[in-house]
Amino acid sequence: MADRSTLSFSEHGFTTDDSADGLCDYLNASPSPFHACETSAAMLEAAGFVRLLETEVWPSRRGRYFVVRGGSLIAWSTEYAADAASPLRVVGAHTDSPSLRVKPQPDVARGGWQLLGVEVYGGTLDASWLDRDLGLSGRVAVRSGDEVEGRLLRVDEPVLRVSQLAPHLDRSVRSEGLKLNAQQHMMPHWGLGETPGDFRAYVGEQLGVAPADVLGWDVMTHDLNPAARTGRSRETVAGARQDNLATSYAATRALIAAVEVDPVRPVVPVIALFDHEEVGSVSERGAASSYLITTLERVAISLGGSREHLFRAIAGGVVASGDMAHATHPNYSERHEPSHTIAMNGGPVLKTNTNLRYATDAMGAAAFRLACEQAGVPCQEFVSRSDLPCGSTVGPITSALTGATTVDFGAPTLSMHSTRELTGSQDQAMYAAALACFLSPA
Repeated sequence: MADRSTLSFSEHGFTTDDSADGLCDYLNASPSPFHACETSAAMLEAAGFVRLLETEVWPSRRGRYFVVRGGSLIAWSTEYAADAASPLRVVGAHTDSPSLRVKPQPDVARGGWQLLGVEVYGGTLDASWLDRDLGLSGRVAVRSGDEVEGRLLRVDEPVLRVSQLAPHLDRSVRSEGLKLNAQQHMMPHWGLGETPGDFRAYVGEQLGVAPADVLGWDVMTHDLNPAARTGRSRETVAGARQDNLATSYAATRALIAAVEVDPVRPVVPVIALFDHEEVGSVSERGAASSYLITTLERVAISLGGSREHLFRAIAGGVVASGDMAHATHPNYSERHEPSHTIAMNGGPVLKTNTNLRYATDAMGAAAFRLACEQAGVPCQEFVSRSDLPCGSTVGPITSALTGATTVDFGAPTLSMHSTRELTGSQDQAMYAAALACFLSPA
């Protein structure tokens, strides 16, 4: 193990090129929350983390572990815990992104076209889905004997397209702007014919099972254009789902780095990557569920502790909720708070909202500032304009459920919720370094 006083986090691979290129690879490997969990799982397993099942008894020996529930993942290390009450350091993020989700009965025929019924998931920028080559990805419930098995589906062929109406047929589009109705205008076509296509049969064909054995699906569209370094000097990363897979990737790398360093303080580092943040987090695997707190209780029990130890661990710990932050847009600078400019490649962003849309308070902010200081990276501060409400994150939810000191943070982003978002190449390295220091504080 390396000594904390002499270690540079760049030695863990937190360099601009490795981090930005690695983010592109992570995004390309993770078209759905289910795939994102498996991508992080593979990274964790390569670093010696062991996958546990919620239905089994968990080992009492100290070690590196993770558990997956659908599109959510929680990972932790108890290697350096003094006891079951050792303070928790938790980084929260989310794996889902705005998308078009396939309906239960999606087959539609209209005007000689075979269409696929979809529902808008989350706060999409609808226009960004138009005229793109789209694939399909997600999870499918498949009959396997007397059991039901969850299988990953990934179709990286351009099978879908939502075609935009030509301006010759919508003369008002230039003067009044594009107006899209989610039911009428966002349905992708995927074939020609007077009769509907058979989506169930298509899924069965992709998975090698009979249509009757396809019992259900959580399937969504994804843009086939791969993530890439962009800009004259490759100083930005353009790609889908960076809100919030850029944080999920940074958190996974940070945990792996943190457990390779001799700790100054005996904390238990944890990452929690939640599904369903974009639609409110209220599900069996969302941040508003019992998933995190029951997992942490089982961790305490595995260390020989009880709920008493868990509550002490939470009281002494800090939760950092990571979600992307709005970089100051050069073409819309008036939409930003003028005293809080957020620069691309300017470092991690501390997010504050007096109405608690973000959970940050003074103590949580101090913990994150110290992590940035320890990592040697700058820390920017974001607030919305006083006349412009901001979004929210898993931070307030996690803070309320656990009672832990919580801070909200992110990395600078343009085109948030677009099919293709933009972040800084340097920011990914600084982001991961700050999170590694948060998970293993000096």
